[in-house]
Amino acid sequence: MAVASSDPALAALAPLTVLDHPVVADRLVHLRDRATDNATFRRLTAEIAALVAYEALRDLETEPTTVSTPVAAVAPGRRISETPLLVPVLRAGLGMVPAITAMLPPVEVAHVGLRRDEATLHSTMYLDALPRSLAGRRVVVCDPMLATGGTLVKVCDVVVVRGAAAVVVLCLLASLPGLRRFRAAHPGVPVACAAVDPALDENGYIVPGLGDAGDRLFGPPA
Repeated sequence: MAVASSDPALAALAPLTVLDHPVVADRLVHLRDRATDNATFRRLTAEIAALVAYEALRDLETEPTTVSTPVAAVAPGRRISETPLLVPVLRAGLGMVPAITAMLPPVEVAHVGLRRDEATLHSTMYLDALPRSLAGRRVVVCDPMLATGGTLVKVCDVVVVRGAAAVVVLCLLASLPGLRRFRAAHPGVPVACAAVDPALDENGYIVPGLGDAGDRLFGPPA
C-alpha cells in the first residue's frame, strides 16, 4: 500500500511513506476537486487521514492479552500499550483528529497554532499547548499540507527539544520542495502522506494541490 522507493526523488527523502492504493487515489481526486463542498471535504480528509495514520503507525507498541469469545474461554491477542500524543497544527490539522482518535482509543491531543506571514512565507507560533516535557512520548504531528515545510520544521523543532522519544508527521499532501526543506532540518523524522506534488506557486501553495485546506474544511476566516 505504501511506496516511495520507486521514485528516486522520493527515495532520497526517506523515511517517507507515500500511500499507493486505489481507494486513496479515488478520494484524493475528490479532495482536490474545486467543486467539492466543505462537508464532503471534511469527510474525505478524515478518511484519508485514517489511512495515512494506519500505514504510518505500524510500529506502535503492543502487549499480549487474552479475551473470552462466544466460543472460547481464552483467545490470545495484542493490545496497544502506548499512548501517543497527537499534535494537530491549527486550524487545518483539526480536520485529521476525529478519524485518528477514533482509530487509536489510547491517545492524547495537544494543539499548536502557527500563523504564516503571506509576504515572507515565514511562520510564527501563537499557541503552544504541548506538555513541557515529552520524554518517552511518541508524538504524531498532523497537518494536511506540507507546503513550504516551514511550519512543520518549527513544530518538530519544539517537539524534539522537549525530548520526544519518537516523532512522525502525517499529511494529506506534501510538496517536493517542502519535503526537501523539512528533511534537511529533520533527517530522521518519518513523514507519511497520500501524495507528493512537484511544485509551489509564488504564494507558497502546493501545485496542483487542493487550495487552502483550512478554508475548505471550515470555511474562510471571519
